[in-house]
Amino acid sequence: MKKILNLLFSRLVITSILILIQVLFFIFMVWKLSNYFLYITLLCIILSFLILLYIMNKDSSPSLKLPWILLILLFPIFGGLFYLMFAQNRFYKKDRERIIKIYQTKKKICLEENIKKLENMDCIFAGNAKYIAHKGMFPLYTNTDTKYFKIGEEMYESLLQDLKNAKHFIFMEYFIIENGKFWDNILTILEQKVKEGVDVRVIFDDMGCILTLPNHYEKTLIKKGIKCTVFNEYKPILSIGHNNRDHRKITVIDGFIGYTGGINLADEYINAKVKYGHWKDTAVRLYGEGVANLTDLFLTTWNYLNHINEKLDNYTPYRYHKEEFKAKGFVQAFGDNPIDKEKISETVILNMIYSASKYIYINTPYLIVSYEILEALSIASKRGVDVRITTPHIPDKWYVHIMTQSHYKYLIKNGVKIYEYGPGFIHAKSFVIDDKVAMIGTINLDYRSLIHHFECGVYMYGTNSIKDMKDDYIKTLEKCIQIKEKDIKKLPFYKRWTRNILQFFSPLL
Repeated sequence: MKKILNLLFSRLVITSILILIQVLFFIFMVWKLSNYFLYITLLCIILSFLILLYIMNKDSSPSLKLPWILLILLFPIFGGLFYLMFAQNRFYKKDRERIIKIYQTKKKICLEENIKKLENMDCIFAGNAKYIAHKGMFPLYTNTDTKYFKIGEEMYESLLQDLKNAKHFIFMEYFIIENGKFWDNILTILEQKVKEGVDVRVIFDDMGCILTLPNHYEKTLIKKGIKCTVFNEYKPILSIGHNNRDHRKITVIDGFIGYTGGINLADEYINAKVKYGHWKDTAVRLYGEGVANLTDLFLTTWNYLNHINEKLDNYTPYRYHKEEFKAKGFVQAFGDNPIDKEKISETVILNMIYSASKYIYINTPYLIVSYEILEALSIASKRGVDVRITTPHIPDKWYVHIMTQSHYKYLIKNGVKIYEYGPGFIHAKSFVIDDKVAMIGTINLDYRSLIHHFECGVYMYGTNSIKDMKDDYIKTLEKCIQIKEKDIKKLPFYKRWTRNILQFFSPLL
């Protein structure tokens, strides 16, 4: 009962209610005015018609257009106004202009010699690296050791040790932080490091932590000497901008050690708390030159949130590490955001799928994707590529799980093998392809990650960790349940219609 009361009176619920009141008031005012003034009704309908024409001719995916088209057709008086208010994200126009400026003024290092080296070895997969370098402005690096963690507990132990050894700075950017064993032990180290003169900075997403941290937790950290800022505070203001979250998980230590993957700083990620059975998650540790891109990602967000322009030059891998790094393979950490309208994550994923010739092994907690990705996976399977996808057996959100399962039949029919992680919830986000290429990071196969969120990943070619990722995937399959076409049961009527409605509007959610 206490838990329910705490939720009802939480900032999340109160703020959401205030926003809902604004929506209802807007609808009521338009409805009242349209009843009294015929011209207002005609004006709204004409506006909706013009916006409908604009959407239909807009250069974007049909899956993004259809929900708005249906909404406007169903509600011609309100639909066009809702599109103007929400689809264009105008409330954050100034913020958008500012962050675009920050991205454009980044130091444009392409390191073309590394791209040429990879082209000489494999021109197919080099195309992705070239795209990330030129469109995302994230260079391709060599001389970067990679270590793969097949479970959160392994990453936790390694991260604690690296934090203890930090001498100069620690940057941490996470979607979720929650008080408990994981975060409490990290916080103890961070407090000690501050006393030693280490520059410690933390970014956390407000929505991601709204139920896991006390209100104004950033003030608590600042009092401890930790520099902290909150990403996109959830305010009682009607704006589609609340949909854009910082879903990244990044730690950078002294410029030459970096971590990313699916693991947030909460106890379920290391199985210190059981939420949905056994929690399977993965991460990667970078050591060397390639960490520069993770540092760049963190500083770009830090500069944007704090209205400053701090340069990457002060935090490069060789700033505090004087010996030359040596490791085989290529590493390219990159980021994606909903601001510049360049869908880097989706393009990288599609390029990897179309480049595969032997196998594609995928871990994802959610499978709610565009027709383009579904078709790419199906085509890969039809041309003889062994395509396997692992999703959770015990979901964290039942409605998301039935949307994920809705794609099973089409994929299985086209030869894609689908597995569910039997012991519980798999939160890993990874691709392994042809013993050559892998990607690991924060990117889910859903519209939230591919369109609405700030995300990051690491694209790798020929590194030692690729074999470890493949071996772990094959071993994990032993604990999985393969889904056959005969196993796809018909859902109850109410669940089927709930799924259909949610799936249709999922690009906007």
